[in-house]
Amino acid sequence: MGYDIQTMLWKEWKELFARRAAGRGTLLSTLIILGMLGVFLPLQVGADWFTQPLTLIVWAWLPIFLTLGMVTDSFAGERERHTLETLLSTRLPDAAILLGKLLAAVLYGWSVAVLSLLLAALTLNLALKNGPYFYAPGFLAAALGFSLLSTGLFAGLGVLASLRAATARQAYQRLSLLLLVFYFLPFGVQFLPTDLRLRLLDALMRLDLASVAVGVMGVLLVLNLAVLSLCFRRFQRARLLLD
Repeated sequence: MGYDIQTMLWKEWKELFARRAAGRGTLLSTLIILGMLGVFLPLQVGADWFTQPLTLIVWAWLPIFLTLGMVTDSFAGERERHTLETLLSTRLPDAAILLGKLLAAVLYGWSVAVLSLLLAALTLNLALKNGPYFYAPGFLAAALGFSLLSTGLFAGLGVLASLRAATARQAYQRLSLLLLVFYFLPFGVQFLPTDLRLRLLDALMRLDLASVAVGVMGVLLVLNLAVLSLCFRRFQRARLLLD
């Protein structure tokens, strides 16, 4: 099973960067997000990047968008390119196909999130004096866990949309409303009244962030398991071939 999943991982990553136009777009999107989270935003925030994690949390959803193109293309794209029948006719078990496609997207998006954290630390240590600077161990663990679980959740939702979609575009459109909500979430805070923003910030600063982080990650873990279970139930090889 491990070798079969590794085979699917390699296939997905190879296809992601093999097609010239798609590969250039993927690389450009990755570099833009790395530049935003690893250079631009840390320089705007300064040393508070390490002591007040609100900004980092608000923008932590950006790497998730890198996975959505992969997972919405995972089955709908294969169907559109007429390669789904070939894939499903191989000896690979259902679990290996499904987990391979999911893990390929999750590891890609999560790797970008980890690189962004490390690049931000490097950027600020080079730009600021009185270093060195780095994340507190608890916050670093929470940031890594949150990004992994949130990326996994969106990858699972993308696969669910892709399993029954005729094209990758259709699968992506099915997630458009959810995408818009998360895209405008960081900007929506700016339109709140100033007094309300200050009270919200003060309430957030008074919270026990450790307890909140554990609670949020617990909820995300349950949602991940529920979505993964639903993916396994919806992934039926015979039905996919008929569709």
